[in-house]
Amino acid sequence: MGDFSAPYVPGELLVLPGGLTPQGLTARVAGARVEKPLEGGFLKVRVPEGKERAKAWELLQAGARWAQPNYLYFPLYTPNDPLYPASPLDPSRLQPYYQAIRLEAAWNLLGPLPCTPVVAVLDTAFNPKHEDMGGVFLSGYNATPDGLPKDNLDPSPPPSGFAYDPNKDAPDHGQGVAGLVAAVADNNRGIPGVGLNRVKVLPVKVFYWVWGEYSSTSEVLAAAIRYAADQGAAVANLSLGSSAPLDGAVQQALGYALSKGTLPVAAAGNVGVEGLDYPAAYPGVLAVGSARLNGTRSDFSNYSTQPKDLVLAAAGNNNPPETLWSLALDKNYAYYQSLGAYAKWLGTSFAAPQASALAALYVAKHYARYGQGPSPDQIRLCLTRTASNGGSYNPETGYGLLRADRVMTDTTYCFP
Repeated sequence: MGDFSAPYVPGELLVLPGGLTPQGLTARVAGARVEKPLEGGFLKVRVPEGKERAKAWELLQAGARWAQPNYLYFPLYTPNDPLYPASPLDPSRLQPYYQAIRLEAAWNLLGPLPCTPVVAVLDTAFNPKHEDMGGVFLSGYNATPDGLPKDNLDPSPPPSGFAYDPNKDAPDHGQGVAGLVAAVADNNRGIPGVGLNRVKVLPVKVFYWVWGEYSSTSEVLAAAIRYAADQGAAVANLSLGSSAPLDGAVQQALGYALSKGTLPVAAAGNVGVEGLDYPAAYPGVLAVGSARLNGTRSDFSNYSTQPKDLVLAAAGNNNPPETLWSLALDKNYAYYQSLGAYAKWLGTSFAAPQASALAALYVAKHYARYGQGPSPDQIRLCLTRTASNGGSYNPETGYGLLRADRVMTDTTYCFP
């Protein structure tokens, strides 16, 4: 049974029915009603609000194999005041962060690449017409039930009586994450993405308004992960998190993605405590924490004393303050005013896309050398074992700061 101490949608359960029919299962539990079937064999079941745990137990007693809440997931960024636009933006402002992971050296080692890997960014909202993302976005997908068309990537309209809180909600978040993956380089605008014009972005909107919270759910996130894998993404970037450790629906979707050759990359969490957020803590996921420019762990970045596939990328600090620049939506809506074309960001949300784009570059380089891409296990092994800790695991920093230059040259783990 799932963990009911983590935030979840009231009155909703996700259930694996076992050998019983959906009707047969819910007929045995008063007040339980199947709303719809989901991918992976799950059922979305309505139960009385306030009785979710009790009804989950009754469903298990009636023969269900698994029952859990429909967990809530949130963007993992740390608000930094002021978040302000800057135009024109000097690309050199990003150089210290990129230099921290030796990215410029890696760019010089790329050579001709015969394929263009795709990074799926599962996030808040996107503007494909941004001046610094020309031709980068593939056709996007709105995975939410927010009432907008399935190709609409705008921020979800808030329900009556609610409004976006700039200190808590971050619709610009997705554009900032996508910008670090693949903002156009050498165009005299904004910033260069880590992908250096060799990576495409599949934008997938997963955040919308759920019971007064701008968030995502297990149901939506699991479906979006499967969608990204089915579209052939090499990497699925998950700059989001939850404290829920037993999300069977999302775990199953992550396993599906891995089986299709898609590596999930997830932000470690922004509370600065021991223990990674989920999905970063799940097996098979490359977890990414944040480091300061001097290579030490950022004060907000979660860590793990238990060995995980954890690496760091430079993505800011609270005290003393360090931030990095990336994109914002640069588009205003009737219900939300964007931060502008560019904004200051910090948080593990902005460490993860650096790792995602580096993983995609490694996929392209591997394909150029061997005629095929590496498996998710190979990508994870390459990025962790070439990081700054020399293949050793440290409870504070995991395998250490990414070393993009080693990823392009290592003959032990990356190109054996």
